[in-house]
Amino acid sequence: MSKRGIIIQGSSRVNGNTNKIVTFIKEKTGFDSINLVSKNISAFDYDKKNENDDYAPLMEDLVNNYDLIVFATPIYWYAMSGIMKNFFDRLVDILNDEKKLGRRLKGKSMTMISCGSGPEIKEGFSMPFVESANYLGMHYIGDVHTWLEDELISEEVQKELISFSELLISKK
Repeated sequence: MSKRGIIIQGSSRVNGNTNKIVTFIKEKTGFDSINLVSKNISAFDYDKKNENDDYAPLMEDLVNNYDLIVFATPIYWYAMSGIMKNFFDRLVDILNDEKKLGRRLKGKSMTMISCGSGPEIKEGFSMPFVESANYLGMHYIGDVHTWLEDELISEEVQKELISFSELLISKK
């Protein structure tokens, strides 16, 4: 039975700001992490020409080994990153083609970390995450917005991340 948490990072820059936040959270929680940029995940395709990419094996791993999934995404043009959007679009594959796998997301927990250029985040940014969790029967346990100042995680953001990490640990 799985009891671990994992952070799914959806950033085009392997060592960018979002990765600095993910590294901080990993150090506090001991969670595993995967950067989607290291996987070959194609866009959703009605003709299923993408069925041999890394999506199905990744989802199998997530469902079998983790109870808590933390999505970490930079904010690109007021929305989640494109690579993260591809990941979410592909949920249709496991809901239609791999129904047993998709049903096993029910009861698991989801959360989200956003990383922007400053402390402001547009209202509604978390909606796709919240509503996806609701649709899948997952528990959405909250989110945190982050940013870096001069390439560093500020004391203010560190305090938020420590509180958020404690929440994550209590839920896994």
